[in-house]
Formats: sequence, structure tokens, C-alpha cells
Amino acid sequence: MALLNDQVEEPINYATAIFKGSRLINGHTVQTRKAKAFEFLISHRFGRLNSGAYELFGLDGANIRLGFEYGLNDFLTVGLGRNSFEKTYDSFLKFRLFRQSTGRVNRPISLVYLTSIALKTLKDQEHFDDLSSKLSYTHQFLIARKFSPKFSLQLMPTLVHRNLVLEQQGASDIYALGAGGRFKLTQRLSFNSEYYYRLNPEEDELYYNSIAVGVDIETGGHVFQLHLTNSRAMIEKGFITETTGNFFKGDIHFGFNVSRVF
Repeated sequence: MALLNDQVEEPINYATAIFKGSRLINGHTVQTRKAKAFEFLISHRFGRLNSGAYELFGLDGANIRLGFEYGLNDFLTVGLGRNSFEKTYDSFLKFRLFRQSTGRVNRPISLVYLTSIALKTLKDQEHFDDLSSKLSYTHQFLIARKFSPKFSLQLMPTLVHRNLVLEQQGASDIYALGAGGRFKLTQRLSFNSEYYYRLNPEEDELYYNSIAVGVDIETGGHVFQLHLTNSRAMIEKGFITETTGNFFKGDIHFGFNVSRVF
């Protein structure tokens, strides 16, 4: 029996449900779709809460993104979306490099690489008059660890490149470090938070770091995410580099994400 036990390999125990959805709030999580799984994602951001009763505290104005994600295999997810903010189309590839695990293979973190491209189609003949000038690219590593059944933490070092920027928009290459977490309150309810710190902001910029807090509500095949954020855009190029609201002065947008996996 001792010889047989020596020949049996120790299993690999992977960390599951580090986050419940593919989005933390604005940004991605390390969760990827399983092979042949299809996700439909609706993201919505209303206007600013401090806009007053005339604008119904932001409910009169809204931005929406419709997204589609598909698992080519268990490690690679492809996505496509359209954002009403600046009429932007975006596409991304999300590749899982390895998963947090214990047992025969001991890895303390999960690591995912994300690359995306965005095309702004809002008409602006004065500055952005050709296709190349309207393109931007994002490269990001998602590094996450599930510390306990209730608490998960994620870091997001990010590079956003914009082919053409106006003088007041700062540099073409913006480096940022994001951090976010999830704390499970009940079996189906969790509290989420997210913050992106820009590492090379211009001194005369009119933009702020993106801040967001919210809750996840799981209902079987759906995940509802309700949150407050100072960002209107729902892609990295927008909320990391072009957030114009000051969260601490009341420039806050109520928003939600609704996802359905088939």
C-alpha cells in the first residue's frame, strides 16, 4: 500500500470564483469564459448625481455599452463591444497564463494578459480626420489572489496608447496601476471596489483617477453589478485616461453591469 500511495500523484486544486464576473466594475477581472461559452454584457452609466433635480440627478443622460464575449478555449476569450460614449467600437483578447492553485502545483496568484483595441467613430473633422488617429490600444496584466472564501484582491498594471491626442489631453502613452477587491457579504452578495492611479499624469491635465465602488448580486445565470463611479466610459482608454469627474466633489455616476452567460 505504501508503494501504491507513492505512485499516486497529488491533485492540483485550483482557486475557483476569485470574482463572480468578467468585470470588477469598470475593468476586467481574471475570470475568463470556458470553451464555447458565450456572454452578453450590458453596461450602463447615467449622468452625474450632482447635476440636480432638473436632470433627475443624472438619470436623464446615459451611456451604454453592449458587449459580446466568447471562450475560444478554457484559456482564451475574445470580445467585441460598442460604447455610446464617443461612439466607440472595441475588441479584446484575454489570455489566461496560469491559475492560482495548491497541491502538486503551487501557484500563489492567477495571471491574465489582456490586449484591446478601440476605434472612436464620433465625427470630429477638425482633429481626428483619418482612421489611424481614432485608434487606441491597451495592454494590461491582471494579477489576482483569493486570500479566503470571502476576500479577493487584484492588481492591474496598464499601458494605454492613443495614436493622436490633443495638447490638453497629455501624453500619447499613459501608464497606470489599478487595484481592486471583492469582499463576499453573503452567498450571493459581495462588495467591490476599484481604483486606477495614473503614473505619468500631465500637470495641467483636466482628468482624474478612476474610482468605483459597488455590489455584485448573483442570481443563477445572471450577475447584476450596481456601482458608483466618477467615470463615464466603460473601456480602458476612456475610464483610465479620460475621466473628467472628481469623485470627492460629487461628480459621481450611478451605473450597472448585467451579464448573461450561455
